[in-house]
Amino acid sequence: MSGDRTGRVTRRLAAILVAGYSRLLPGDEIASFAGLTALLNDIVEPNLSEFGGNIFKRTGEGVLIEFGSVVEAARCAGALRAAAVQRNRDLLPEERIALRIGINLGDVVVDEGDMFGDGVNIAARLEGLADPGSIFVSAIVHDQVAGKIDFEFVDLGPRILKNIGRPVQVYRMSGAVDEASAGTQAPAAVPGFDDRRAIAVLPFANLSGDPEQEFFADGITEDIITMLSGWRAFPVIARNSTFTYKSQTVDITKVAHELGVRYVLEGSVRKSGRRVRVTAQLIRADTGHHMMAERYDRDLTDLFELQDEIATTIAAAIEPELLKFERNRIAEQPQQSQDAYESYQRGMWHHYRHNKEDNAAAQEMFRRALTLDPNYPQATAALAIAVCNAGYLGWAADAEQNYEEAYRLGERAVALDGRYPIARFALALTCMYSHRAERATAEMRQAIDLNPSFAAAHAILGHMLTYAGRPGETIPLVEKALRLSPNDPRLFIWLPALAAAHYLLGHYEQAVDTGRRSWTLNRNWPIGLIYVAAAAARLGRMTEARAALASYNELRETGMAGWETLARRLFSNAAAVDDILDGLRKAGLE
Repeated sequence: MSGDRTGRVTRRLAAILVAGYSRLLPGDEIASFAGLTALLNDIVEPNLSEFGGNIFKRTGEGVLIEFGSVVEAARCAGALRAAAVQRNRDLLPEERIALRIGINLGDVVVDEGDMFGDGVNIAARLEGLADPGSIFVSAIVHDQVAGKIDFEFVDLGPRILKNIGRPVQVYRMSGAVDEASAGTQAPAAVPGFDDRRAIAVLPFANLSGDPEQEFFADGITEDIITMLSGWRAFPVIARNSTFTYKSQTVDITKVAHELGVRYVLEGSVRKSGRRVRVTAQLIRADTGHHMMAERYDRDLTDLFELQDEIATTIAAAIEPELLKFERNRIAEQPQQSQDAYESYQRGMWHHYRHNKEDNAAAQEMFRRALTLDPNYPQATAALAIAVCNAGYLGWAADAEQNYEEAYRLGERAVALDGRYPIARFALALTCMYSHRAERATAEMRQAIDLNPSFAAAHAILGHMLTYAGRPGETIPLVEKALRLSPNDPRLFIWLPALAAAHYLLGHYEQAVDTGRRSWTLNRNWPIGLIYVAAAAARLGRMTEARAALASYNELRETGMAGWETLARRLFSNAAAVDDILDGLRKAGLE
């Protein structure tokens, strides 16, 4: 290994092995962390000294190892896989660890304790591409080690890897992959999801006859699987299972039975000149009902940006549709059991009706779910949001007490599953109403980092920035939320953020239109009328302004005094509240 040094920067040629490890079956976060730590301590580190490897970086779900010899890196990978398989045989299925390995040989740059360059990036992408129990290597690694180690290689063809400017020829290192995976696969019994809303994303079909679009279609499929998995609210079948149906004409009912799912997403990619069309259909497999069918026509410019945009948009569109169908399905049935999941879904049905009586019913159902399963992060986060809603909508006897209870529930949800985006969302929302503005913004950004297609998080972050005196930053955030989920059942909650931003920027026509649209979508949610009344008054449309103000006061038990109290709590800039109140006084507020 050789290198040159300029200041704190070191450049050298190195063999890089990236090992990723995770539970294939969902489980307790703390136990999962302990299991992964044990794998690192018991398997990874003991093997490194034998093969001359050096751990350069550790993350929560992986490790980056540097070798001076690519042959030794490949031998070490085989030893790690064999040791992981042996360890899994002694564990319960829910405790077993899926190990994936990617190896590349290339130029790396070390700067201030971190490592960069295609040498690292390609190894990381290969690890992400690998199936559980598999070792994927680049062509340069294959050429260097073939015939020098006791493993054969399977040529998987060229692959386009994200943020890598050229296709990379990929090889899978043999060695009883089935055996390696056996210890980490989910149980074969199909009913393993307890009749819940599992979804399978089938490989998108390439209808173009263009091999380049094959990689694009596969990339969209893989990104959607990753993004849906990020929701952590419903089981998502792993890529290695759904890609067995690639290039096949499938019967959706048969696929659903084989994979044990209720919902299936299928789609296609077709290129014509410099345009590409992507279609996606979400299907309820037991009835064949098309829950969602969308078409996306785009200019074929930057392939990776286009892939990200379409995958994010599809994932964002699926989530509200799937959850709406699921809660309606359960609400339509008589109560059949004292089951935490059923109680949670019945609570969600009431929650989305957005009125005082249904809010109380939703809280009751969420509390029942938590009595049955105290460690249920979905129900905990939902209860936090419902309790917070009751506080700021005037549905609680003591709003302050509600805010603090909601905050404690939000913290509990994050403690139960820190990677569940809605847990972060719930904590952010409760922080916003309990005088923890900076933490609220940080938690909401964390929710977006965990799932970039989380439309509601973009919208509520927009609210927060308006409260912080940055309405100009609100508008693009809320508009992005509307693009991600244009038919979302929560639009009426998001639109007042846009109306407030327009009002404070002096865009009174837009404030009136947006506030009225919110009110039209849900007559139980009158917040948008604040901005209709104030902005219409600024425009001199007094009849419209007075009517909006009267409608608001009819619905809010605490009237405008309650809104001012809440606004003084949320807005860090008192002048912004005074600006809105001045418009309301012009509308007739006394």
